[in-house]
Amino acid sequence: MNIQYLERDNKPKLAYVYSPPSDSGKDLPTVMFCGGFKSDMQGTKATYLEQQCKNRGQGYLRFDYSGHGLSEGEFVDGVIGSWFEDTKDIFDAVIDGPVIVVGSSMGGWIALLLAQARADYIKGLIGVAAAPDFTLRLYADELNDEQRKIIDAKGNLEIPNEYSDQPYIFTAALFDDGQNNLVLDSAKTHDYPIALFHGLKDKTVPREVPIAIKECYSGGPLDITYIDDGDHSLSRPQDLTMIDSEIVAMNEYRPQSL
Repeated sequence: MNIQYLERDNKPKLAYVYSPPSDSGKDLPTVMFCGGFKSDMQGTKATYLEQQCKNRGQGYLRFDYSGHGLSEGEFVDGVIGSWFEDTKDIFDAVIDGPVIVVGSSMGGWIALLLAQARADYIKGLIGVAAAPDFTLRLYADELNDEQRKIIDAKGNLEIPNEYSDQPYIFTAALFDDGQNNLVLDSAKTHDYPIALFHGLKDKTVPREVPIAIKECYSGGPLDITYIDDGDHSLSRPQDLTMIDSEIVAMNEYRPQSL
């Protein structure tokens, strides 16, 4: 694994791994993986999709947001806007052609923001348990009055994390910044395919979220696939195969002529 670092003025250094295309895949779009909240680029989905892309000769990019994984910075200092800026900086430094963006959980939100900001490059977008605007839903619907009071008084809240011994830390700044980066607050158009995978045993992101995305986005094809026995991570072999098959389909996608 060849870890590289993107150095930036007055910003944390970002760790990333870029696998350039081989001759057999030089005409395929690069696949860019955007991870979830407090996850890193060493996860099962990120590394599996990397290997599949290598097998096809397809370019692949995975990275850590600031405060995540091997990147510099403190996790509690990050917000959606700063992690989105990280994503754009990595994109601009590495990508020079069409791209398929795969976003997992919070990464699905980041991917949708990136698709707005770099629309001319987007060949397709895949959301895996995508969680756009999750800060709005979390604060309004999932936290209780006592938890909201703690955030207002202390500026942060710790919640147990079923995937780690370390709790999730939600800051007041995260909730405030989330309001400035909502994607489901207005109608959007897209001319590239969007595929959303969602497990019906997902305890983190409600099953209604993919429907909300579909109601907001119009123009290009948008498909929702519910996995009856799938959880939030969707990292089982059958889940990974399904996601990679969608990448292959997007590689071959051609918009219908008017």
